[in-house]
Amino acid sequence: MIDRRLQPSLRFSGNGPGALAGPGPGDGPGAAGQPGAPEAGTRGRLLARGEAVTLDLEGDPVPAFRGETVAVALFASGARALSRSLKYHRPRSFFCLAGHCGACLMRIDGRPNVKACQTPCSDGLRVASQNAWPSAEHDAFGVVDWLFPRGMDHHHMFTGSRAMNAVLRKVTRQMSGLGRLPDPRPGNVRPETPPLRRLAGASAPDVLVVGAGPAGLAAATAAARAGARVLGIDDGAVPGGSLLADPGHGLAAAASSVREARAAGAEVRAASPMIGYFPEDGGGLAAIRTPDALWLVQPRTTIYATGGYDQNALFEDNDRPGVISGRAAGRLLVRFGVRPARRAVVAGDAPYAAALAAELAAAGITVTRTPRVQRAHGRAWVSAATLADGSRVTCDLIAVCETPAPASEPARQHGCAVTLQPARGGFCIDTDAAGLTSLPGVFACGDVTGYQGPDAAALDGARVGAAAAAAASAARAREAATP
Repeated sequence: MIDRRLQPSLRFSGNGPGALAGPGPGDGPGAAGQPGAPEAGTRGRLLARGEAVTLDLEGDPVPAFRGETVAVALFASGARALSRSLKYHRPRSFFCLAGHCGACLMRIDGRPNVKACQTPCSDGLRVASQNAWPSAEHDAFGVVDWLFPRGMDHHHMFTGSRAMNAVLRKVTRQMSGLGRLPDPRPGNVRPETPPLRRLAGASAPDVLVVGAGPAGLAAATAAARAGARVLGIDDGAVPGGSLLADPGHGLAAAASSVREARAAGAEVRAASPMIGYFPEDGGGLAAIRTPDALWLVQPRTTIYATGGYDQNALFEDNDRPGVISGRAAGRLLVRFGVRPARRAVVAGDAPYAAALAAELAAAGITVTRTPRVQRAHGRAWVSAATLADGSRVTCDLIAVCETPAPASEPARQHGCAVTLQPARGGFCIDTDAAGLTSLPGVFACGDVTGYQGPDAAALDGARVGAAAAAAASAARAREAATP
């Protein structure tokens, strides 16, 4: 249940910085001119806010908007802990708001372990916490964390008594795990297997762009303008990647980039992650899970523009709800028009930190900058932070601004070589001056080759997109010449 004594609403209305409002006439369809359209928000920014809907959080009605995700709507309405950890029942909430960290898993419409930060709001959607009783914010089993501050090895507890050990194992199984099995479908009908769609040969795209952030969208646009048939995919519900978290860009800039790519002739599909690459099948197939089918794609060239993962810093209690990535704070403010905090600590010296701190301050939030945090304080939500100099400040948010780690797993599965570059985020894909990786016909651009930032990543994407289109044209010529 939501403790509404905390913050009844953190949404900005359409009246600029500092103007908070819950759902009302000014926040519904009429504010945008049509249902589902963006609404003017902080600093004149467009927000992802459509018609008003209501979620069902364990019997408690929660106001929300189409365009928001479940995690954002719950946070904006005062919910804090979304679930509990599987062993020690420590409180859990979102960290990245990008679907990468798994910290916001909830039971949604009877299905366990659904990412609340990636689930769009709809009217009547049923949402429940996991691994908690009676609620995630007040979990009786949270005493386990207090009883075993140095850790618990339940495998070797009460082993002197077979009966006691059997009881302990049963209790442990009941208290741990990740949710209960899904609710049975009406009539116990099995879910349908998604249809397969194969894109190979004449129907294959010349260029497959994996990722639709600043680099991927620029690459798709450049390749399409060069005459290539382009398919761009992204795992997010809305294309844009880091543009959706950056104060200098936002939803309007992301939408403009998508329109530009489509106007050039590229097909851009959201909510369509690449789930694997299989080199042994037909010369290599990329498996793409779209909302309505499983696509098996054999492109002539591939561009990996998968960006980077938000990283946490190493400090005591860094898993406390309210410790979130800097870009998650940016997503709340820039994309959704939700005030992340009243008093925020911005920790880290990554390039994004200064821009985020300025944007938070412009929204009327008290900001404390620090190169690092020693400890987070609080229970179900952070309430204070011990800073690098040993001082303690009251806060309701710690925004961690570390250099993003390149999301290089898909390219590595493909076979691309990587090099560990800690200063640039981690394992970066190796490329030459044209963006070509260690594999022929496979390119990479943007933050997956080492952190660059949105503007530099877009320039890199445009350059690599043109090179990939030229490589695809040469591949088509070779196919035509082959008897």
